[in-house]
Amino acid sequence: MTPPLDMSRRQFLTAASVTAAAALLAGCAPGTVPGSNTTTLQFWHLLSGGDGVTMSQLLDTANSAQSAYRIRPTVLAWGTPYYTKLAMAGAGGRAPDVAIMHATRTVGWAPGGLLDRWDTDRLAELGIDSSTFPKPIWEKGFVGKDMYSIALDAHPFVAMFNTDICDAAGVLDSDGRLAETSSPEEFLDQLRTIGGKAEGHALSYGYLGDGAQMWRLFYTFYSQHGGAMELPEGGKAVIDKDAAVESLTLMRTLLDGEIALAQADYGSAVAEFATGKSGMLFTGVWELRTMQNAKIPFDATMIPTLYGTPAVYADSHSFVLPHQTNADEKKRDLTYRFVADMLKGSFGWAEAGHIPAFLPVTESPEYADLVPQANYAEAAQHVVYDPTAWFTGSGSNFQSEFGAAVQGVLLSGDDPAAAIDRFEARVNTLLRQPNPADPEGTFAS
Repeated sequence: MTPPLDMSRRQFLTAASVTAAAALLAGCAPGTVPGSNTTTLQFWHLLSGGDGVTMSQLLDTANSAQSAYRIRPTVLAWGTPYYTKLAMAGAGGRAPDVAIMHATRTVGWAPGGLLDRWDTDRLAELGIDSSTFPKPIWEKGFVGKDMYSIALDAHPFVAMFNTDICDAAGVLDSDGRLAETSSPEEFLDQLRTIGGKAEGHALSYGYLGDGAQMWRLFYTFYSQHGGAMELPEGGKAVIDKDAAVESLTLMRTLLDGEIALAQADYGSAVAEFATGKSGMLFTGVWELRTMQNAKIPFDATMIPTLYGTPAVYADSHSFVLPHQTNADEKKRDLTYRFVADMLKGSFGWAEAGHIPAFLPVTESPEYADLVPQANYAEAAQHVVYDPTAWFTGSGSNFQSEFGAAVQGVLLSGDDPAAAIDRFEARVNTLLRQPNPADPEGTFAS
């Protein structure tokens, strides 16, 4: 995460110097396993729960498959604690050899020198290039002309559906897939039909106090209108207000108390679907294990394209090179090899629900047999990320600001147009503020 929005440049640099000292001590640890030619690589990530277990398994596989390197992982708390510590380590130039970041966060870091660039030629030598990634995912790794992140996956917002309930409602096609709908009216009719066969609601969707949840669904619908939200540094937000209001209005319509519970938090929505009481759930692919463990009959698909353009909100867990003042070239070479090994061995990451970014994995016969993952794999071709700005991205204050501006629309029927105006005003305030990681504005120039 970029430093908190209320952190001044002086505070940021002071914190950086303190953390850099700690990082310097950590950096003095031996880089080679005693008695061998194996080099230890420090790897930071923020994955916990089921994702953390899966990542540990992937790392064990990578470590045991060769003897050139050994990964030593450090797991830190998701969100602000992780990004703040990683930013401080990068500012000190003695960061870990490699780390996981959300792809949406790199634009706030790269211009301030907190990340080192990836050499695309070196990656190509290892079989990693634009031909092995979906176009939107590969392109998201770049800030300007330089690559700063390499996606391990895409984790989109999807629709999970209870196959028994939907079959009873007659909304499945001959292949057992959810029948296609192409307009808000068709989708609402489908949901009402599903609701007639569900013990609870047709749709489970939790949003209370959760700006990220509100933003994920809103930006999916907004992007399906065919345009992107633009946040030019030092300028004013470019928002299609008609599309924004229409998207927010549809969200409110879904929360009518019959299609979906009018007031629900994320945990309640997941629980309703996991106990077989609802017909559909809007959630991230990270809940796949939850539903498998619940042993309910379910499948998953992209959220229907209701406004003409296939689009689904997503982010990517991506590999980055936190800045090191004097990078060890041997360790850097091995870091490239490690990342290539992880991408090529990411089938296990697919089993956890995420869509591997490396196309040879998702285009393999083994992946085609992976259900329901293969049924939403196409989402990788249609992912939309947060609008590009230093203050956006997963776990950012931007998503919280959105939630604060629009929750009243969903909760108590406030005016959608006024809510979008509030959001736009707050974003314009943020756009006038300099990136704390780049106070001199080098990126803008």
